[in-house]
Amino acid sequence: MSAGSGETLSPRRGSGGSAPGLFRLGLIFAAVIFVFDQLSKWWVLDVVLLPERQHIPLFSAGPFGLDLTMVWNRGVTFGLFSGDGPWNHLILAGLGVAIAIFLLRWLKRAEGRMVALALGAVIGGAFGNVVDRLRFGAVVDFVDTHAWGWHWYVFNVADAAIVCGVGALLLDALLPPRQTPKDNS
Repeated sequence: MSAGSGETLSPRRGSGGSAPGLFRLGLIFAAVIFVFDQLSKWWVLDVVLLPERQHIPLFSAGPFGLDLTMVWNRGVTFGLFSGDGPWNHLILAGLGVAIAIFLLRWLKRAEGRMVALALGAVIGGAFGNVVDRLRFGAVVDFVDTHAWGWHWYVFNVADAAIVCGVGALLLDALLPPRQTPKDNS
């Protein structure tokens, strides 16, 4: 589709890239997120010993604060669908794997770096939480942010990556495609 100034509208967003290159970029980013998530959980469980200590204040500036608070999340986002049934963690782990496989297929067709990185963030975060469910029967959550006495949900690196990735995908869907100069070759 041509624009009036001799430019074409590209269906690709961001700076483009080849599909195999974008797939590789997304997988690398997913691996980085996964490793960072698992290292952070190892650190709070085995170095800081947060399960024994339960709560460690880290930062406070007026009404704002950041703490480490130990929470075993047996549900999904914000504790939804939590339960103590013997199969609950396996069902949720299976659901996480199914979603990650769907996202991997989407990643193979990604058009643009932002989409590849966003999908990588969600995939890496999903696998990080799946590993927790299989190892512990629950997800290790420990980042506790608060302001004016109000605490947000306690989360982890995987959760933050998933939320940021979904946010970037929504932003990409809402933004108009970038215009690129017409290819003269």
